[in-house]
Amino acid sequence: MNSIKNLLISESVAPRCRSILEENGIRVTEKQNMSKEELIAEIKDYDGLVVRSATKVTADVIDAATNLKIIGRAGTGVDNVDVEAATRKGVIVMNTPSGNTISAAELTCALLMSLSRNVPQATISMRAGNWDRKKFMGAELYGKVLGIVGLGRIGKEVSHRMQSFGMKTIGYDPITPPEVSAGWGVQQMPLEQLWPQCDFITVHTPLMPSTVGLLNDETFAKCKRGVKVVNCARGGIIDEAALLRALESGQCGGAGLDVFVEEPPQDRSLVNHPNVISCPHLGASTKEAQTRCGEDIALQIVDMVKGNKLVGAVNAPVLASTFSPDSSSLIKLGTAMGSVLRSCSASNQKLGRVQITSQGEGMKSCCGYMTAAVLVGLLDGVSGVCPNLINVLSLAKESGITVTQSHDVSDEASPAACTVEVTADGRSYKAVGAVQGGLPVLLELSGSTFRQPVSLAGNLLFLKAPASPQLLSSVAALLAAEGVQIESFSAPAERSGDVWYCLGVSSPLADLRALQPLAQEVAQLGA
Repeated sequence: MNSIKNLLISESVAPRCRSILEENGIRVTEKQNMSKEELIAEIKDYDGLVVRSATKVTADVIDAATNLKIIGRAGTGVDNVDVEAATRKGVIVMNTPSGNTISAAELTCALLMSLSRNVPQATISMRAGNWDRKKFMGAELYGKVLGIVGLGRIGKEVSHRMQSFGMKTIGYDPITPPEVSAGWGVQQMPLEQLWPQCDFITVHTPLMPSTVGLLNDETFAKCKRGVKVVNCARGGIIDEAALLRALESGQCGGAGLDVFVEEPPQDRSLVNHPNVISCPHLGASTKEAQTRCGEDIALQIVDMVKGNKLVGAVNAPVLASTFSPDSSSLIKLGTAMGSVLRSCSASNQKLGRVQITSQGEGMKSCCGYMTAAVLVGLLDGVSGVCPNLINVLSLAKESGITVTQSHDVSDEASPAACTVEVTADGRSYKAVGAVQGGLPVLLELSGSTFRQPVSLAGNLLFLKAPASPQLLSSVAALLAAEGVQIESFSAPAERSGDVWYCLGVSSPLADLRALQPLAQEVAQLGA
């Protein structure tokens, strides 16, 4: 990723974002308020793009971005980015997980307090010249039950603040362990148990198929009559039509909405409802949050470019562990082994199964990126998309390849090694490799264990042929006729039957058919 040289910022971000990027050698262009067509025309010249929430980074935009390597979202949600299209193109989508946490949590608390005491409605009434104390009778938060759906960073901060008002906090989250949230004073329970207990409900989940319409007619019916709800997360988590019906019937006593399905909302039914407090998506709209998000996305991009660490990559979790000192050589090993096996199975076009098995303590934590690296080598040049560690798993799935990975724990004291077995059109090929002296080496190819490890560098020819003392001289003569010189020769320890040999050569052989008289199978790996 050190090739990120030009970056486009398409929205207003903190000035420090640009400063940090430029201080680290990245050229930055700022162009705001572009139409989709203008962005498509502009994006082709850039390696990186930084957006907030207004820019819609659609599949069309991503397809037009021939050089794009990273999309940085200065904020939390990435629903304005087509993450699937970016992943398929091999583009990292990065957000700033904690930049707006405090601001979003504080706005949530402000809406909860405003709902309990009718503050905005009373303000409007006062401006109209009224003095109506009875109309705006409120209720204390003390002793009330707050249900928090989504116990990530923001949900946690909301719980801390509302507990200081004496609220009992209960919640639900499919990821955060109950014992962890219990440490913050939040008792977790299934949603079916949560709905009937709550006086107030606030949602802090991402918008995804499982959370669309999380609060709907059915769930409102399970709540206490007069329950009040807050949404500072994403429009659509609360079904807007169901909310309006619940407000009209009194099943819902009030709503605080910072987000809407359509922004700005064209249907003003909720905004105009007397029991609704609404804001124009202000969750991250504080000077502090904007400064923090702008600085965070710039620092995260710089850290990635420099190879320090990877934070906030929402579509490339495998990359986070590739910043260790040993990862570079292991990735080279995996890619080279995949390339060897791709070459061996080239005549059998349809890859069906890939099994990656690691062994040894040194390989324990690298299964994820080793698998991706092997697939990069296997699929390079096979599809129209250039595979990388970001998109290769989805490319393999699209190609119908079954991928399995495992770590052999039977002998952790054994030397670190990786075994890759592929099945192509019913035929199986296997390679065993390792890193020795910081360099990737091949130890075994389809049952032939080499007497000396083969360095996976330079131009290599692999031949499967009957063991014969005359093989080397015969191959040398054929290669010489093609203008290719042998630089190294690796023979297997087993010298009977059909075995694999490896030759280091001066240049790639233009036509592998030249070796058909001597070898049953021929494969080639270029420098």
